[in-house]
Amino acid sequence: MFQRFRRNRLNPHLRALVRETHVSVNDFIYPLFVRGGEGIKTEVSSMPGVYQMSLDEILKECEVLKNLGIYSIILFGIPDVKDSIGSDALHNHGIIATAIREVKKAHPEMFVVSDLCFCEYTDHGHCGIIDHTHETVDNDATLDISAKQALIHAKAGVDMIAPSGMMDGIIETLRSALDEEGYENLPIMAYSTKFASGYYGPFRDVAESVPSFGDRSSYQMDPANRREAIAESVEDEIQGADILMVKPALAYLDIVRDIRENTSLPLAVYNVSGEYAMLKNAASAGLIDYDRVLMETMVGFKRAGADIIISYHTKEVAKLLSTL
Repeated sequence: MFQRFRRNRLNPHLRALVRETHVSVNDFIYPLFVRGGEGIKTEVSSMPGVYQMSLDEILKECEVLKNLGIYSIILFGIPDVKDSIGSDALHNHGIIATAIREVKKAHPEMFVVSDLCFCEYTDHGHCGIIDHTHETVDNDATLDISAKQALIHAKAGVDMIAPSGMMDGIIETLRSALDEEGYENLPIMAYSTKFASGYYGPFRDVAESVPSFGDRSSYQMDPANRREAIAESVEDEIQGADILMVKPALAYLDIVRDIRENTSLPLAVYNVSGEYAMLKNAASAGLIDYDRVLMETMVGFKRAGADIIISYHTKEVAKLLSTL
């Protein structure tokens, strides 16, 4: 008499019929890190299976991704020379603009998202121009060069721009700059609620973007603040964002749900490098059933309210889904 819930669990076909949350390869965006040179594919020690790649290797990787059914990527650039204002990101021949053009030329069917920031391009590792008086990023000066970077990405043929620097007013600034130059249809995926997190450590290895002083707490979100997190995303929607994002994902699923309940916009999560590395290390230590925990994690992101998952696990997930 007490088996009302179990009746729907006994048969695997019935379990599938009543399953509420589904994960598809179409939910994913795969990060790629491009640097200068040729024939370069260097694995990052803190992120097994993740590589810095020269552009020729990136083009080969796109073919691998397509064969797995993955058609959405987000590009990060690692320039040969860095300076105080991230000049490489402000030139049409810079690493990120070149990568966008070449990927779209070789693989026009790929949906290419560009990470728009300056931490990978500056010699100090912060996300814009430094205000030396307060030892933080100058918000408005960084908005100006961010608009220039956005137009370079747009002219190179990018399909979507994702500004990650967490500057106040960034979405309105980019939307105005893009619209004025005729790019009204180019969407913006806002890093709308990005926390000053300890989960980014391995990313800073692959992107070579460790701050040379201080940290990013003066411009990224305090992990303790829930109401502010919601307000950040709501504000980006008001300014014209097309997609919102929470970053990191695992420790912030309550925020994902909160934002999901405050907007009808598509919502992304960034399954960040520290989260990736933890699963990899747990698997290496024989502590978990890696494939099972991986898919359980992805279901958790979707169940919390995410529509899109940016993840270094994307290729693995695609392979697992193909066997179901």
